[in-house]
Amino acid sequence: MRKGTALVVGATGITGGNLASYLVASGWTVYGLSRRATEQSGVIPVAADLLDKPATEQALAGLPITHVFYCTWIRRDNEKANVEANSQMMRNLFDALDSDKLDHASLVTGTKQYLGSFEAYGSGRIETPFRESEPRVPGDNFYYALEDVLFEAAERHGFAWNVHRPHTVIGYARGNAMNMGTTIAVYASICQAAGQPFVFPGSQTQWNALTDMTDALVLARQMEWAATTPGAANQAFNTVNGDVFRWRRMWREIGEYFGLEAQGLEVQGPEASDDPETMQPLETQMAGAESTWREIAEKHDLVEPDVAKLASWWHTDADLGRDQECVNDTTKSRDFGFDHFRETRAAFFDLFDRLRAEKVIP
Repeated sequence: MRKGTALVVGATGITGGNLASYLVASGWTVYGLSRRATEQSGVIPVAADLLDKPATEQALAGLPITHVFYCTWIRRDNEKANVEANSQMMRNLFDALDSDKLDHASLVTGTKQYLGSFEAYGSGRIETPFRESEPRVPGDNFYYALEDVLFEAAERHGFAWNVHRPHTVIGYARGNAMNMGTTIAVYASICQAAGQPFVFPGSQTQWNALTDMTDALVLARQMEWAATTPGAANQAFNTVNGDVFRWRRMWREIGEYFGLEAQGLEVQGPEASDDPETMQPLETQMAGAESTWREIAEKHDLVEPDVAKLASWWHTDADLGRDQECVNDTTKSRDFGFDHFRETRAAFFDLFDRLRAEKVIP
């Protein structure tokens, strides 16, 4: 397998950080681009704000990049603004790179491809399992805008591309709050300290329905495979672990890991309701948790006393509060030759073990 010179865009995130480490271990030369240069073993840091076109051009000038792995996004107040800002970021990137050297670009999006944007979540009502061939959901969606910028740049400059669509990535990432695994671990640790039950914050649908998730290493492996396998070029691939689960079992198993009484939504069948008034989202449960976490961090000598830098209550609430089943079909990826698998329960527990070992949680 030929290795190249990779630019990982969003190298401090859960996806980009794990990908950068994986590519380094696999023998690539890796540049890691982020707004602030961050040291990561084996990764050459590049600092640039992609919304600043001159600064992006200056930061990337002369770099011999052969492969781009685009793993970043920026959140604005509404989806129209998301489309404008994220499109401009990607355009500025491709304008700054030496297109004569560029062989391939990968884009990471996600399951909002099928669910719609945050403003229109679930409006498409696409049947599960989600397949890559599904039509786009009507309305603004910055995922679609990023795809269009990628396709246009690839046609103009003659490089190959892939789009990867993971579902809720699990993995280790310091300083990245939009991480369900770390958010759940922090929530469980607060429940431990306060002697509170471990209450499921989501909807009845998510409690009972089948779902899936994506380990960051599975995603990294698929991205390298697609970027270096000629027959897989110019394709979109769903990216999940390969197993399915129900939160009503997973929540109890996570509770057992932390020694907590797991409390869920036991009502099933036609009488079940996703009435928001009966749900207990983390944003509500964790109101005022800042002082509690500081006390926990001081007591256990943890590395981060600011809970806002570890957990994103709203982001996990959005995942667990859906009223639609989310299962992704990976038949296409397997047909093209990618067959890596990861048990989701093990992915959670391995992450929790590392968070404890690195003194992120007690």
